[in-house]
Parts: sequence; structure tokens; C-alpha cells
Amino acid sequence: MPKKKEKYRLQPLLEVKLRNKRKTEIELGKAFKALKQEEEKLKVLEREKQEIIDRREQSRREMSEKIAMGESVVKDTQVHLNYLKKLLEDEEKKDLEIVEQKEAIKRAEEALAQAKRDYIDACKEVKIMEKHKELWKKKVKKQLEFEETKEMNELGNVIHQLRKMRG
Repeated sequence: MPKKKEKYRLQPLLEVKLRNKRKTEIELGKAFKALKQEEEKLKVLEREKQEIIDRREQSRREMSEKIAMGESVVKDTQVHLNYLKKLLEDEEKKDLEIVEQKEAIKRAEEALAQAKRDYIDACKEVKIMEKHKELWKKKVKKQLEFEETKEMNELGNVIHQLRKMRG
């Protein structure tokens, strides 16, 4: 008589662990993406700072040429100095933005490291549950084989007894 097929009693827990693994995998991807975006923002800020420095140097050269040729008027010089001062302030603001962006990158790196740890932990949990399920399957198979062997022995004994009684 066929036995009822055994069901792995921890299957729901295994499914929860698999969903958690998938979720941490997605979070890991998001953390990688966030880090790349923060690094890209830093590159943009550094380019903008370089553009400000280049404009300041270009403006300085132009003013030096005007002064050397005697084309500069006091009013132009004052306007030019104010412009250079403004560019210097812009550069300092960019420096602050760059520092803040570097801190944002550090936070993104920490978030990425945490996401990696979470993913690794989730993978370990799934692996443990799958190993447990495999061991459970082996145990069930061994028990079924034992019961089949026992039934076959009993059946063999009954047949032997019947033959003995008849013959």
C-alpha cells in the first residue's frame, strides 16, 4: 500500500529565506548603483571646479595683457578684480561641495558594505536550509527503503510459511 509522500515541513521557511536573499540581492544592486551615481557627481563637481580655475586663469591672463598694453582703465581693473574675487568664492564653494560629495561617497560605500554583508548572510541562510532539506530527503529515502525492505521480508516470510504449510 503506497505511503503518503512526505512534505518538507520547513519549506515555507526556505521560501522566506529565498525571498529575503532575492531582496538583499536587489538592495546590493541598488547600493552599487547609488555609489556609482555619487562618484559621478564628484567627477562633475571636480570638472566644474576645474572650469572655474581655468576661467580665473584665463581672465587673469587677459587682464595682464590689457595692463601690459596700457589698455586698462581703473574702472575695468576694479570690475575685473571683483570678477576674480567672485570666481575665487565660486571655487571655494565647489571645494565645499566636493568635500560634502566625498562624505556622501563614504556613506554610499558603507551602505554598499552593509548590503554585501546582508547578501552574504542571506546566501548562507539559504544554503543552510537547502543542506537541511537535502539531509531530510536522504533521511526520508533511507526510512522508506528500510520500511520497504521490512515489508518485503515480511511478505517473503508469509510466502515461505504458506509454502511450508502446503507442501
